[in-house]
Amino acid sequence: MTVRHARRAALRWLAGGAAAVAVPHAWALRAAAEPQVQLSQTQSRAFQAWMLRIVNVQIERGPSPRWTHRDCAGLVRFAVNEALTVHDAKWLRANGIASDRRLPPELELSAAQAALRNRWVQADGKVGHFVTALALVQHNSRFIAREISQALPGDLLFFDQGDEQHLMVWMGARIAYHTGTVTPDDNGLRTVDIKELTSWKDTRWQPVVNNPNFAGVFRLAFLS
Repeated sequence: MTVRHARRAALRWLAGGAAAVAVPHAWALRAAAEPQVQLSQTQSRAFQAWMLRIVNVQIERGPSPRWTHRDCAGLVRFAVNEALTVHDAKWLRANGIASDRRLPPELELSAAQAALRNRWVQADGKVGHFVTALALVQHNSRFIAREISQALPGDLLFFDQGDEQHLMVWMGARIAYHTGTVTPDDNGLRTVDIKELTSWKDTRWQPVVNNPNFAGVFRLAFLS
């Protein structure tokens, strides 16, 4: 079995497509171990609201200068880390967000919960500030379903295209993601309506059950 076929078999296994088959090689995606520290349900809902607000700001205003590694996984890492920070007046000014009644509630994190920021489990089990798209879902998220109807705002859509993987963020009725730039002025950020994506001409990117390139919906492991 080639590496590409092993990875695809592992993705199908995780999504329930081959539950009875032995998991091949180290490519096998598995449910992330439950972290010792989790957010409560109230904190989780506030986190998801902040994550969406932060992603929306990147789309509306352009990438923040503090977002340095700009790719699909980088967008998720940046939005997660910023959602876990304290959103005081200084932070709001730095991110171009007005202080108004539409702001989500603060998470009111404990010291242990705040320490989740910038702590990603990597493929080798070490913890660091960086994680790839594959390791982000493999070691830092849990599988939810292959049906997009099961997604909550802030969930991740994971696509495997053989030699590369790609993450998108479920925003509710829309999908947000970062792709490669097309022109010098292109920042790589995209947003698309879910109805449009499910009928995308290039079927590899359709988030539907019968697309073998769509691994499914994933949720960050520290969320309740």
